[in-house]
Amino acid sequence: MAEQIVELRNANIYQGESLILQEVSIAVGRGEFVYLVGKTGTGKSSLLKTLYGDLTLREGEGTVVGYNLKSLDWKKLPYLRRNLGVVFQEFQLLTDRNVNGNLKFVLKATGWKDERLMDEKIADVLDKVGLKTKGFKMPFELSGGEQQRVVLARALVAKPSVLLADEPTGNLDFRTGEMIFELLSELHRSHNLTSIFCTHNLAFARRCSRVLCMDKGGLVPGLGEDIPQPGGSPGYL
Repeated sequence: MAEQIVELRNANIYQGESLILQEVSIAVGRGEFVYLVGKTGTGKSSLLKTLYGDLTLREGEGTVVGYNLKSLDWKKLPYLRRNLGVVFQEFQLLTDRNVNGNLKFVLKATGWKDERLMDEKIADVLDKVGLKTKGFKMPFELSGGEQQRVVLARALVAKPSVLLADEPTGNLDFRTGEMIFELLSELHRSHNLTSIFCTHNLAFARRCSRVLCMDKGGLVPGLGEDIPQPGGSPGYL
C-alpha cells in the first residue's frame, strides 16, 4: 500500500461559523492523481484550503505530508507550504514584477539565497511549462493560458511533494484548458507528485482512474446523484 501523503478522517470543515463539509474522510497515497469534482458551491475549494492551511481544521483529524492540520500554527504553516504547490484559478500573480520576479519571490520565501542557482532553477521550470523565452514578460503581457503556465511554474519551482490545483482551467477556453490539463498530467508524472485536481469539467474527470465527488455537504460515491456518470455526455457541472 502506498504511503498516505494526504489524509482526512471525519473532518468537519467550516467557513467562519458555517459548516461547509461534514464527516469528510479521504486518503491519498504518494504518487496518486485524484480528481475532485462537484457543482459550484459544494465545497471543493474549502477542502483544498483546509489542506494548505488557509482554513483551520476544527473537528476531525487531518495530516498533509506529516503535518497535523489541527495543530498548525503560524510557526508551522510555512514549513507545510514549502511541501505544497498550489495552482489557483485566478492566477494571483504579482503584477508589479515580471515572470522571473514572480518565481524568484517564491524561491526567496522558501529559503533560496544564491542568485545564480535561482536563475538556473527558474529557467529550467519555465522551459518545462513551455515559457522558456517569457521570463522577462509582465503578467499583463501574457495570455490567460500563458499566465496559467506561469502559475504552474510557480507551484513547481520549489520542488513540492504535493500539487493542489483549484479549478486551474476554469477561466480558460476549451482548447487552452485541454493544454493545461495535459501539462498538469505530464508534470505530475515527471515530478513524481501527489496531485489533487479540483475541477467541474467532467471531460477531464472521465479520463482518470480515481474521482472523488463533492455533493450534499460531503464526499459521495461515483460522480453524485445529479452528475452524469462516466460514459455519458461530456459537459460542465
